[in-house]
Amino acid sequence: MRIVIAGGHGQIALRLERLLAARGDESVGVIRNPQHGEDLMMAGAEPVVLDLESASVEDAAEVLRGADAAVFAAGAGPDSGSARKDTVDRGAAVLFADAAERAGVRRYLVVSSMGADPGRSGDEVFDIYLRAKGEADAYVRSRSGLDWTILRPGMLTNDAGTGQVLLSASTGRGPVPRDDVAAVLAELLDTPATAGLTLELISGSTPVTVAVKDVAGN
Repeated sequence: MRIVIAGGHGQIALRLERLLAARGDESVGVIRNPQHGEDLMMAGAEPVVLDLESASVEDAAEVLRGADAAVFAAGAGPDSGSARKDTVDRGAAVLFADAAERAGVRRYLVVSSMGADPGRSGDEVFDIYLRAKGEADAYVRSRSGLDWTILRPGMLTNDAGTGQVLLSASTGRGPVPRDDVAAVLAELLDTPATAGLTLELISGSTPVTVAVKDVAGN
């Protein structure tokens, strides 16, 4: 498969790129900073420089053409202000979804956040972030041209992955290593029956492969 990943230099994205390379898939990481290209190549991915905050839908569609799947894993980052929560966590996500539709890429995964809600109230940056993610998720759900799956991890950690997770429509709060988030994304890419699902993810006691098959109804 050829998979295009928005936010290709993110911590989850780099882990996913390594997993995809190890199993023989081709990944393309969309990055804003050309200096990050070497890190992607070391992870086994092809870097493409494109700023999704200023790109057009056609610019992004050009990168996506010929792909088997797209993954939106971009984020403004914890140190960004409220303005970039809107331009990246919402705006770039909407643009990338539109671009995937234009390019004819149906399989579309979103790395969202537990608690994402377009109706979230409050003016704190974290409230604005969860509202932006919720608005982006709602937009993706509305796109009939996408076979989407939305993944909402709990509190992300850099602990070594265990390969054991809890994955369901509602898990309750909890931590999850980024390693395991990437492993679940890789498995979701291979499981088209998860299209149309919004899933929460935390650490648990079920192997990743089994957890994904369970939610797919296999």
